[in-house]
Amino acid sequence: MAETPPPDGPQLPERDAGAAPQLHVVAQYVKDLSFENYNAPQSLLQQGEAPRVEVNVNLQAQGVGPMLYEVELSITVTATREETRLYLVEIVYGGLFRIQNVQESTIRAVCLIECPRLLFPFARRVIADTVRDGGFQTFMIEPIDFFRLYRERYGQQAGAEGSPGGEGEGKASN
Repeated sequence: MAETPPPDGPQLPERDAGAAPQLHVVAQYVKDLSFENYNAPQSLLQQGEAPRVEVNVNLQAQGVGPMLYEVELSITVTATREETRLYLVEIVYGGLFRIQNVQESTIRAVCLIECPRLLFPFARRVIADTVRDGGFQTFMIEPIDFFRLYRERYGQQAGAEGSPGGEGEGKASN
């Protein structure tokens, strides 16, 4: 039986001059998932016009060890038809990342742009499967521009602070 290395792995120097920046996905996981199917089965029988869908995105990042950062991508999808709420999906999809050879001043940007970019396709698939399994037509969230969200949130100070702790939000409608 193969031995699994400890989650924090070998201790490496924080910044090796001249070494290429590295971003490793240590783990990814569903941290929280909720689906509410309002008015079922009546809402499933009334499959007329396409529902109005609103998507909200929130990001959290925090350091959890030397060169280890947890990033949480929270997505809420609410579907309504006329004034009737059809369904609500809420997911917190997390990732544990090892970030090496990156300047302290850019850690937050990496955690709130690159890390969620890697997590998004997996969270998107979970949402699509959950909506489909709830009896509705599969809903695929459009790709999210995490750089734009970061820039809107932090504006001129984007990348100016090294603290990974942070959050960002966004909202879209279909």
